[in-house]
Amino acid sequence: MEHTPTIRSKIETELKLRGYTFSSFSKISGINRGTFSTMLNSNPPKPISVRQMDLITKALGYPEGWLYELYIDECFYEGKGHWKRIKPFLLRCVELGREDCIQKVLSRLTEDLSYVPTIFELAEELHEAGRKKESTPFYECVIENERYYHSERLAICQYRLFCCSLNTDLDNNRQATIKFAPFRKNLSENYQLDALLRLANCYFQFYEYEAAIHYAKELEVLVTNINWHQAKARAKNREDIRLNTERHLIVYYGQAYLMQGVALEKQGLYEESMKFIPYYEDLTAFEGLDEVGILEARKFEMWAKANRLNLEILMGDMTNLPAYVELIRNNPQEILLGLLTIIESANTYNYTIDDILILFAENINESRNLRTNISYYKTNYNLVIYSRFFLELSRYHFNKGNYSEAIDSMLNSLKASSQLNDKAFYIKSITLLFEKYKEHSTHEQRAEYEKVLKTVESNIKQMTS
Repeated sequence: MEHTPTIRSKIETELKLRGYTFSSFSKISGINRGTFSTMLNSNPPKPISVRQMDLITKALGYPEGWLYELYIDECFYEGKGHWKRIKPFLLRCVELGREDCIQKVLSRLTEDLSYVPTIFELAEELHEAGRKKESTPFYECVIENERYYHSERLAICQYRLFCCSLNTDLDNNRQATIKFAPFRKNLSENYQLDALLRLANCYFQFYEYEAAIHYAKELEVLVTNINWHQAKARAKNREDIRLNTERHLIVYYGQAYLMQGVALEKQGLYEESMKFIPYYEDLTAFEGLDEVGILEARKFEMWAKANRLNLEILMGDMTNLPAYVELIRNNPQEILLGLLTIIESANTYNYTIDDILILFAENINESRNLRTNISYYKTNYNLVIYSRFFLELSRYHFNKGNYSEAIDSMLNSLKASSQLNDKAFYIKSITLLFEKYKEHSTHEQRAEYEKVLKTVESNIKQMTS
């Protein structure tokens, strides 16, 4: 029968092979001779700390993590978990990316379910330290072993994984959203605010506007209730309990109404959308405003002004088009979104906006060039706007007979849609535009189209495999 080495037998073997005594090895490792001796010779042996294990590894010239698999037994001496050794070991495994050891330790730990709250606390500690990706295995472990389906701890774990999993792949995000949504109401109010805002944003990006409205309405009810209770507490001179949220409370209040209005706009319900603007255009009377809150209120005031003009233009009223153009010129971050509105209206009501496109030609070309560096568009929202903008610009140029510019813009839209794994826009871009006007494309444009199409097909295969 083959003998399974222990961490101590492994160290002793190395010492003999190299001719070290306890005294000589103590000098090169920096570990006290007496301490080192008790680790190997006392009965029972003195536990080895993670730091001491790393010093031994370094002194023997082995790479970091050399003894880690054997150290797992040290963490469970006599079959019982010792958290004072386990936690430092897990943290070192996180630093070195030793997920294999992490999984083995967690598997043994959860043989005793009383450790689940402790694992959760470590996951939260890593999350607070900014190590969100590294905290994932710990949250997953809690989810697998949490006994109570309606516990807040389980809901927080699901929420953390939901936030961590969101990326530029809309299909991935849809699955993550569906998985998390049932747990939202088990969260405390501060987490619910952020969760509902994220859910509404996700469904907005999926073009599922009714679902986006549903979660925005939930957010409206929740934030209104919180604001009422806080105002009541201030009126009675009680301490104002501030919720620990990612944003100021006014942001959740304003976004609840703004998102409902925008979701209605995207469904072509412009007059219904207009009714939501008064709810967020003047939030200066919002309870408990501080300096940050005042700045946020000003943002909503600007968005309300822009959205009112936006809706007028989408309804074909071009009276205030010069004012709208001036507004987006003064707010560079809104240029692409503002131009999208103008082009959509031009395509719907068949009017010319060549002078406006010339005015913003530098911004459009800058956006087109920045698209080659995908990291510039850090959020799905920006990528969706980019994709929609160049699709509408393509339609405008096709209607004008500017085929080369139209196809270039369509390819820009298609590339962004491919990055988003956005099947709806694949179909819209390919079937409605390129195939229809393919005979007007150059050899280079057709080659680029085929290249992007292969990416689209590859994404679809990955989703169905």
